[in-house]
Amino acid sequence: MRIALAATCLADTLFPGAPRATVRLLERLGHDVVFPRGQACCGQMHINTGYVEEAVPVVRNHVETFAPVADGAWDAVVIPSGSCTGSVRHQQAMVCRRAGLDDLAATAEAVAARTYELSELLVDVLGVTDVGAWFPHRVTYHPTCHSLRMLRVGDRPLRLLRAVGGIDLVELPEAESCCGFGGTFALKNADTSAAMLADKTANVRGTGAAVVTAGDTSCLMHIGGGLSRQRAGIGTLHLAEILASTREEPTPLPRVRTGADTVEVTR
Repeated sequence: MRIALAATCLADTLFPGAPRATVRLLERLGHDVVFPRGQACCGQMHINTGYVEEAVPVVRNHVETFAPVADGAWDAVVIPSGSCTGSVRHQQAMVCRRAGLDDLAATAEAVAARTYELSELLVDVLGVTDVGAWFPHRVTYHPTCHSLRMLRVGDRPLRLLRAVGGIDLVELPEAESCCGFGGTFALKNADTSAAMLADKTANVRGTGAAVVTAGDTSCLMHIGGGLSRQRAGIGTLHLAEILASTREEPTPLPRVRTGADTVEVTR
């Protein structure tokens, strides 16, 4: 298949390991990955904070950049993010229609119909759960709110993780509880967000995992920040980074804070 990658603005600027791993993984599986250079933000941040009119040019850019998938130039668009995939599917056409841009809305719907979160693409479109990965470490998985409730990815990420060679996958207590990030929620409701994060990090620490993984770098940024401040000695990796890891080309464990020092996790 010929697959276009939407890297997301957060991953592109702060966590490039996730989109890079997505490319390595899909190319290892025999697919051709293209990176449309006109891409930028999907508009989710603007829309979620009420700046719907201001989101129009941002959404237009995304739709026009990925419009070739609607014409068959690519077979699919993949996004290593549940929240951004959710915005493409459930917000972009609405924004266009509210602005009176019905033709653009129709194109947005056509693009959205061929846009997939990474685990959806692998399991539903490519028909694989065992991607040939190898990651011999203890891992726990946090299902992010948008992937869980908006996209309903279900156990697809867990099915992929269970097939990883050498992995010690441990269940996260109260996994479906929000980590407290929620985009601007963490800024507008800082105290509540901090309390939710405390619950999440306590559950993560209780697993004894070396790494907590998820399908969204935004939630991993929030959880990872909490673990770092606690010097918990637990790192974060995007789902793609674990699935891209092999015996021949392993994904290194993240460096973490523990005690007074920064060390590499060894569990």
